[in-house]
Amino acid sequence: MFSYRHAFHAGNHADVLKHTMVIAMLRHLTQKDAALVAVDTHAGAGLYRLDGDYAGTSGEAADGVVKLLAALSPAKPAKPAIKEIAPVIQDYLDMVAGFNAPGQLKVYPGSPFIIQRLLREEARDKLKLFELHPTDIKALAGNIAQLKAGRQVAVAREDGFEGLKAFLPPPSRRAFVLIDPSYEIKSDYAKVSTCIQDSLKRFATGTYAVWYPIIPRPEAHDLPRRLKTLANQAGKPWLHATLNIGQAEERNVPGEPGRGQGLTASGMFVVNPPHTLKSALQLALPQLLEVLGRGRGQGQTLESGG
Repeated sequence: MFSYRHAFHAGNHADVLKHTMVIAMLRHLTQKDAALVAVDTHAGAGLYRLDGDYAGTSGEAADGVVKLLAALSPAKPAKPAIKEIAPVIQDYLDMVAGFNAPGQLKVYPGSPFIIQRLLREEARDKLKLFELHPTDIKALAGNIAQLKAGRQVAVAREDGFEGLKAFLPPPSRRAFVLIDPSYEIKSDYAKVSTCIQDSLKRFATGTYAVWYPIIPRPEAHDLPRRLKTLANQAGKPWLHATLNIGQAEERNVPGEPGRGQGLTASGMFVVNPPHTLKSALQLALPQLLEVLGRGRGQGQTLESGG
């Protein structure tokens, strides 16, 4: 049950998509004076070493944040792959750089630390973090303790699908919820749909962001369709973005272990997205694909409704 560790996947292309969108949404949501309650239902450890045993073993960041930073960093002597970087991508790169020494990329911030950095003390924004993995919850609690954020951040070893219910509706009537389970257990797909349905009944105006892997499994293909139906039934606007970096060419290097294709595509479905999100992604998604795309099947999509 607890075999999934986000540390193996930190900084991969799916994180690039997810965190670019999370930053874009929170930049907009924190412009209003009223307090915002943010909830991460599957928080992980919060911070990850890209040169550590987990991330170093999988090497997935090499096809994600490492590749993006190498192509777009103004500090590099080589000519940047893109002249005018989309603002949301630059914001993402700046966020990651903020957790590292100049010119280095050793630490990758997970969603909890990205969200916390964007919250406002003066507005009394709050962050609720849920995690069940016994190792990750210990690491998360320790990492958060170093922030000395006081009552701004709360960590709980609890099922995020259930724990979320206690915070909807929030007293301030403003909420941002990130739902990104591992989906290793097939029932997670149904739980996500049920969670969104229940959350919209409890607090219809919250912003709900769902990350999911695009893999050859019926449940994965059904999930965005189900979420679209739920949003339409509730009369709420929605946005759906996907990024597929494509299949890498097989490289057989003597003396080097071969790496599997791993996850090649993922999506983000947002109910009640900020009105600025679509135009931001119209600029960003083609650029992400241009830099991260690597072979057959690559592509990106963006649709909205409601």
